[in-house]
Amino acid sequence: MAEFVLKYADGRGQIHQQVATAGSERELRERYSQQGFLIYSVKPRGLAAPTFTRRRKLDLEKFLIFNQQFVTLIRAGLPILKSLDLLGERLTDARLGPHVKAVRDEVRNGTLLSDAFKQQGVFPKIYVTSVMAGEKSGSLTEVLDRYISYQKLSLAVRKKVLISLMYPCVLIVLVVLLMVFLVTYVVPTFATLYASMHAQLPTLTLLLIALGTTARSYILVAAAALVGGIFLFRWWSRKDTARERIDSVKIKIPVAGDIWLKYQVAQLGRILSTLLTGGIPLVQAMETAAESLGTPLLERAVSIAGKSVREGQPLSGSLRTSGLVPALAVDMIEVGESTGALPAMLSSVAEFFEEDVNTRMQATLSLIEPAIMIVMGSFVAFVLIALYLPIFSLADTIR
Repeated sequence: MAEFVLKYADGRGQIHQQVATAGSERELRERYSQQGFLIYSVKPRGLAAPTFTRRRKLDLEKFLIFNQQFVTLIRAGLPILKSLDLLGERLTDARLGPHVKAVRDEVRNGTLLSDAFKQQGVFPKIYVTSVMAGEKSGSLTEVLDRYISYQKLSLAVRKKVLISLMYPCVLIVLVVLLMVFLVTYVVPTFATLYASMHAQLPTLTLLLIALGTTARSYILVAAAALVGGIFLFRWWSRKDTARERIDSVKIKIPVAGDIWLKYQVAQLGRILSTLLTGGIPLVQAMETAAESLGTPLLERAVSIAGKSVREGQPLSGSLRTSGLVPALAVDMIEVGESTGALPAMLSSVAEFFEEDVNTRMQATLSLIEPAIMIVMGSFVAFVLIALYLPIFSLADTIR
């Protein structure tokens, strides 16, 4: 008899972890499943549970296509093992293919499908939990359909945000390159011309020439410092404490911080709605949602709220205590709890805030673009005036 570390949820959604003895992992799963428990994980005692690393990421669009094909094959009557076998040999994604083949091998050896996905350490936590719920309820295809719908909506919102930001980012890069070109090439050229003419230069021109010649001398040092600073920042930002500090700064940025927070709350509502609709208990759904969010600040708030829910507090009150979730979202969740339609209300919260994020981003970007053009025009005008003032003075002297 071997000892296993068992993590499971009871009928009230409370998570328990204990050491149990059984002849095999499958025997232990069957024993607790027959008692009505939802098995979360079973690991041999003394082995560390696999963690979901953030460094290895799947292409979510290709992963979505995989799931669509997977559900189609299962619905057509093919066994899960045969479906994984077919997909594993035909996937062209170099990152996804080996993991699907590894899942197939684990399932062939008797491992549950959800555990096989979990052992790879690259699949989203919400996906693993959804597959586990499908195995428990016997409705794997329905649960995967709900996950596919969630992933489609999530990717659509993400694409819309990225497309909205693309033009301003390109415009800012072009403006910066233009400024660098003017300061490091055009201004020193005029400085050489004026030096050969021994002209009396205005203060504004002298200031610009000093700026240009200094920038030209140290342009390579500045570029190296910029690249080094970027790499140093990326290394520092991987730490948990740094990520929380970055999130604290993000949330305090005027306008942009509010938009960012609402986007994260919309993601939280979408994840919780998908898990609850799939039959996952609320406490376990909040644990999964906390691990699936990309922001440590909100992740910690959801984890604390999950502990309050486990102690019997309502979800709305627990989220209100965190001080991060907007009051409107908390009020909508409270209505969903009182009417018994929490999953549907969480979906409404996600839809409302996604639309709000889209509207506010469009309004903000419509103001940013003219502001960028004004800054660029002002700088170019300053350079032209400073460079051509001596020419006008020389023309007056000749006359």
